[in-house]
Amino acid sequence: MANFNVLVTGAEGFIGSHLTEMLAAEGQNVTALVQYNSFNSWGWLEAIDRLPSINVVSGDIRDGHFCLDLVKGIDVIFNLAALIAIPYSYRAPDSYVDTNIKGTMNLCQAALRHGSKKFVQASTSEVYGTAKYVPIDENHPLCGQSPYSASKIGADAMALSFHYAYELPVVIARPFNTYGPRQSARAVIPTIISQLLSGKDCIELGDLSTTRDFTYVEDTCRGLLAIAAMEGGFGEAFHIGSNHEISIGELLELIADVLGTKASARRDESRLRPVNSEVRRLVCDNRKLTLRSGFRPAVPLRQGLERTATWFRDRTNLSKYKFELYNV
Repeated sequence: MANFNVLVTGAEGFIGSHLTEMLAAEGQNVTALVQYNSFNSWGWLEAIDRLPSINVVSGDIRDGHFCLDLVKGIDVIFNLAALIAIPYSYRAPDSYVDTNIKGTMNLCQAALRHGSKKFVQASTSEVYGTAKYVPIDENHPLCGQSPYSASKIGADAMALSFHYAYELPVVIARPFNTYGPRQSARAVIPTIISQLLSGKDCIELGDLSTTRDFTYVEDTCRGLLAIAAMEGGFGEAFHIGSNHEISIGELLELIADVLGTKASARRDESRLRPVNSEVRRLVCDNRKLTLRSGFRPAVPLRQGLERTATWFRDRTNLSKYKFELYNV
């Protein structure tokens, strides 16, 4: 990727800000797209030291004309722009279609028009639904159990269709659950940490029996970079995950231990997904990416939680989280 012009969409978000920061640290020519807003806010990008070296652009991938201008001169695209909150997708599914599917189509059309060299489409393990077998490899059947996951299946299919139909160099990067500093309060790890640091010892959560495969955000970003840098892979999907399974109940106990406290959980009915929509088990098989690129996650779960907790202990950071509200 030396001397390439790189675009990161969704750069103001959790993973996007970390990926943008990592690319800038490597000396890449980075354009960071943040969603236009009248406050001129650049989200989490404003927390990074290398902001002066980054070309920040405000806009919206739902506008095809904007995307055509945005992608001009771009060699590598990381498409992380998406609506991602599962609970909100039950309330506003049409907005997920507009952003995740149509927005991806707009970027693909722009990339095709301008001859981009690689289009990395950021997917999610939620596209698999509850695991039919574990660990989950890239051949596992897809099952959209929420409007969000259905929209991401559609976004991936749209991007791949541009590869099959027009030979756009598309690769699907499929992270399992990512965590770390700057993550939204809608996610389970910030929910637990922010409640514990606020002084609560009875933490409000949803289903404690579901299991997930958690990857520290720096490892997820390194995986994205490995996918972008490797030869070929066009038309294929690659998993980024730790190959380690933990239940939400066990996760609560581990986080409490990291923080040096005790905690119990109270079941909050408002945090439960509809019964048939709950994804009960996700466990990654990352061997394909390891074989093709040599990438392996480097940060064990406890170490990553310690780093995340240190970030949350900074009162400036913690003050951004409304722990008393259920953030959908």
